[in-house]
Amino acid sequence: MAAARPPTPGGPVTSAMMHLHARTSSVAGQRRKDSRTPGSGGKSRARLRSSLGMASPDSTLPALSPEAGGRPKSGASPRHVPVVRLKVVTDTDLGLAQGVQFKTMDLNSIIRLLMEDPQDDLEEKQLQCIKMMVQCYQNGFPLRDLAQIFKIMSLCTEKIEKQPSFLDPVCEILKLCRLPFLKKKTSDEITYAKEISEAVSLLGNLIKVPNSELRIQLCKCIVDFYHAEPLKKQIAGYQQVTSAYKFQMIESGGLAEILVLSWDLLQTELLEKLWLLKTLQHLSTSEVNCNLMIKAQAANKICSCLNNPDPSGQLLFRSSEILWNLLEKSSKEEIIKQLSNLECLLALKEVFKNLFTKGYRHYDRQLRNDILVITTIIAQNPGAPMIESGFTRDLILFATFNEVKSQDPLVKGLKLSNHYEDFELKKLLFNVIVVLCRDLPTVQILIEGKTVEALFTYVKKTERHKVIEWSAAQHEELQLHAIATLASVAPLLIDDYLACNGNARILMFLEWCVNEETFFSQGNSFHGTGGRGNKFAQMRYTVRLLRAMVSLGNDTVNEDLCGHGAIKQLIGILKIAVNKLKEEAIVLEIKSDILLILSGICENHSQRKETFGTEGVDIILHLMKVDPKKFQSGLGHNRLLFSTLDCLWCCILGCYTLEDYFLEKEGIFLLLDLLALNQKNFCNLILGIMVEFCDNPKTSVHVNTWRGKKDQTAANLLIKLWREEEKDLGVKRDEDGKIIDAKKPLMTSFQEEQKVIPMPASCPTTSIMEVSENIRAKIYAVLGKLDFENLPGLSAEDFVTLCVIHRYLDFKIHATHKQKDMANKSWAKFLTRTSNAKALKKAKKLQEKAIESSRTKEYPQNAIIHSTDLKGLNITVPTGEVVTVESTPVYLLGGPLADTDIALKRLPIRGGALQRVKEIKVEDKPKSYYRL
Repeated sequence: MAAARPPTPGGPVTSAMMHLHARTSSVAGQRRKDSRTPGSGGKSRARLRSSLGMASPDSTLPALSPEAGGRPKSGASPRHVPVVRLKVVTDTDLGLAQGVQFKTMDLNSIIRLLMEDPQDDLEEKQLQCIKMMVQCYQNGFPLRDLAQIFKIMSLCTEKIEKQPSFLDPVCEILKLCRLPFLKKKTSDEITYAKEISEAVSLLGNLIKVPNSELRIQLCKCIVDFYHAEPLKKQIAGYQQVTSAYKFQMIESGGLAEILVLSWDLLQTELLEKLWLLKTLQHLSTSEVNCNLMIKAQAANKICSCLNNPDPSGQLLFRSSEILWNLLEKSSKEEIIKQLSNLECLLALKEVFKNLFTKGYRHYDRQLRNDILVITTIIAQNPGAPMIESGFTRDLILFATFNEVKSQDPLVKGLKLSNHYEDFELKKLLFNVIVVLCRDLPTVQILIEGKTVEALFTYVKKTERHKVIEWSAAQHEELQLHAIATLASVAPLLIDDYLACNGNARILMFLEWCVNEETFFSQGNSFHGTGGRGNKFAQMRYTVRLLRAMVSLGNDTVNEDLCGHGAIKQLIGILKIAVNKLKEEAIVLEIKSDILLILSGICENHSQRKETFGTEGVDIILHLMKVDPKKFQSGLGHNRLLFSTLDCLWCCILGCYTLEDYFLEKEGIFLLLDLLALNQKNFCNLILGIMVEFCDNPKTSVHVNTWRGKKDQTAANLLIKLWREEEKDLGVKRDEDGKIIDAKKPLMTSFQEEQKVIPMPASCPTTSIMEVSENIRAKIYAVLGKLDFENLPGLSAEDFVTLCVIHRYLDFKIHATHKQKDMANKSWAKFLTRTSNAKALKKAKKLQEKAIESSRTKEYPQNAIIHSTDLKGLNITVPTGEVVTVESTPVYLLGGPLADTDIALKRLPIRGGALQRVKEIKVEDKPKSYYRL
């Protein structure tokens, strides 16, 4: 931009010009202060121009009225308006106002100078040139020069060992690297990205130089990449690069991996190690860097040094932070794999034990809990040597010492406070027990630690008059957590459970849960969801615990439970839940679990079914009267109906008095109503119940009497379900429902597409799985119990389908006959080959052709090929290995009358078989050989 001509010397200096110079100097000083923030350039120049009052060259002229057309008004005294000539500010002038002018250097000449052969005065010249370079770039390195500058630093590093005077220049360059990088153009970031990435990777190699000052300076440099301060002086024509660009170059250069690989070099110097940990802590905030660090085994290396002596405490703090970042931002499975070794677990164990027993500060408690969370994650790996390291025993001891008095010196005199960190620790210890018990060898340690007894101390009503160490809300949360933990631990420790009289204590606690005693629960935490102001949360987890014990199918546990009157008590609780409680999600879950418990207790026990009684049948009938619209509510009505049907099957079927009562109360009608809803999830279960009920001769009358919507009969409903099932399975039928493929009358499209999969003999066949998975067999069984005759309400199409259903079993025996026919044909062909030479030759050729086609066509180079053909073999059936063994000579055995009781004889010293002669002749080569 051309500058206007300046005013003539000696001309009038107006007040506007004086104000302009004053504003320029003041804004220049202000700009130096503002240069700390990024984003200078065009916008800063605009702000500077605005602050100087230079928005337009005409803005200094007085405004003229529109009436005068640019002239003064009539009657006004004419006056002279001086013309102020302003100099247009160029980019260079702005740069001078903002900061300093940047001067470039010939960096290639410095590189050549450093690469020259050593001479007497060369070192001084080299150091002088580097000093000048540092002075030139004291305000930051431009991106375009960065690769050459790092090259210079690398050359200087190589000289440090023999010429220690080069250490200071390298440190000075690293200090300048801590400043923001500079770019002249926006495109510089992309243009020089590859060169800078490679240069940054060279930067990481400096950590290998055995010099403490250099290593610490390098770590400071990298840390300042994340906390760079803005430039103190703005460089003319340059802008500082954002920190995000530096992060990107660190990631692409693989700096994090290089530093981790150098971890072992810094083991002796604590200060260096702490600075490296601080650097890695900053690097681990990036997902890319975390993946690179894991590739270099960072988790293993850092964790194994957790217990190293460190008076400052930074080593443990920074190491735990790095491990946390790695777990959050990289592959958890890979980290668990790296930490699942004895060395790491021993280090974690000692750290946790020291913090647990000796830590007293708020910081110690937080760090202790963090270590426990990391340990819990490692314990999820069954291959982690938790037991071998002794960590499992210590964790169980710490989890139970407050409830079960222990004489172990590790916890003697130890007590937890009600601070939040200690409360959080208690919950984490309960959680780690659940994780540890998944490994069966832990069971013995759980028994020794009296874990079940400790957890059962929470299965009792809260007594407010007693002084407890936890607040009411904390105690409630721990109570729920302990009961949830028992649901995982108690099924593994049945003897301990019975020794603690667990069934009686659970039933007593359930009685408290349903009584009307005032209790104001807080409903805090995950376990307290839905339990605010009531006892629903306590009831939910207690019922879950009982369900876990009953699901074991242990006769001793179930017998003990029934001995305490569990069936009647559970029916009473279920009755209260059905009649008095709202249909909330937590209440529906409690109902479902109680029904499953009753199913587990009463199944295959007629006496217990009688105890279930008509009162239980009434509850089942009530629960079966469900509104179909509720299935879409998401509260759990589907699960409740499943549990109801399961309880119907296990608690009513098989007891004739209850079956008759169920029929009298029109229970079959309710079953058919549910079946008519055509809910695919329930059809199989309902039809299974129908099959069992049809063994009762009174059932057929109820089935034939039932009428659905539009006067639909049960037979019509069943046949309709058959057609829909075959349509879903892709069975081939014509428009009238007749069979199209007579050879495959029941074949589904899935079976046709499925390939032959070899299965072990213990697995059920595809045919059996097909019967169990679809409902056709059950429909056939129900209609079979109705004799397939005198079925009301059938159409012509129904009768056609009914004929197919009637022959269902015949079509299944059809498959059996087909297998027998194939076996007979195979035997006939075998007999033909034994009596007909032409047939034998033909079969032989087909066999050879099949063998040849199965062989590979390409062999590895220099491979040795052995023939597997047996010469002179005239059979066409598969053959096994042929072994030719020459019998042992008689003179070695001593003849048929020799003593052959080998177990009572000692072998000769020289070896060989038992013999009567004193010496034997041992052959060099055995004559036995194998032929394949």
